[in-house]
Amino acid sequence: MHISKKVLTEMLHYRELLRQLILKDIKLKYRRSYLGYLWSILNPLLMMLILVTVFSNLFRFDIPNFSVYVLSGQVIFNFFAEATSMSVSSIISNASLLKKTYVPKYIFTISKVSSSLVNLIFSMIALALVMIVTNVVPTLNILLFPIVFLEIYIFCLGLGLLLASLSVFFRDIQYLWGVFISIWMYLSPIIYPVNIIPLEYRWYYENLNPMYIYITQFREIILYGESINLESIFQGSFYAIAILIIGIYIFFTKQKQFILYI
Repeated sequence: MHISKKVLTEMLHYRELLRQLILKDIKLKYRRSYLGYLWSILNPLLMMLILVTVFSNLFRFDIPNFSVYVLSGQVIFNFFAEATSMSVSSIISNASLLKKTYVPKYIFTISKVSSSLVNLIFSMIALALVMIVTNVVPTLNILLFPIVFLEIYIFCLGLGLLLASLSVFFRDIQYLWGVFISIWMYLSPIIYPVNIIPLEYRWYYENLNPMYIYITQFREIILYGESINLESIFQGSFYAIAILIIGIYIFFTKQKQFILYI
């Protein structure tokens, strides 16, 4: 209770700093780029074209609206990959500032996850364009997308806080996480249908992989026009809240030692 009250007070006090950090991350990503913010739309589109061209011809998965299927999974996983990868070094990369003055250390991790969320929203424009081209007609259930975004944002924030704190003491995590992200991507249903997973492993695949849950939820409302069932919301929320609690606990337990290692 004491920690939550302190965090809320500090967040209110440092809200302008948080806003500036988010803007800085967004601007730095496309600095000296001719197309600038358009890359937030073009990047997922170009990647989708490559994946669709390769996998629709190479493996010939029988998936209706394969373009939207791929892109809807891709934008969700890209947010997860970007948010957590940026969070890993969020404390280390701001060492000089943290040594000079007091700033809530968690604010740097929050800014990384939040700036990635802005990029996710830009990616929705690319997804909307592909839906129009492929004649995917959305239903009112598309308005449920904030639920998916909230779940995965909380999940990434919790995981980001955990990674940020651990990487202060174990710098190899910065490099290992990139490898782990690649493995996780292939373990998530982005470019292939779930039915290729053997039945004896499918329960573990569907219930122990949070990214399967978030990607499936997003596809249900975007591609299939259906609602999100309560069991899926419960599962997604459970993973999000659980990892947030773990991340907060580890971060606040170790943050006083950060200054000795950064």
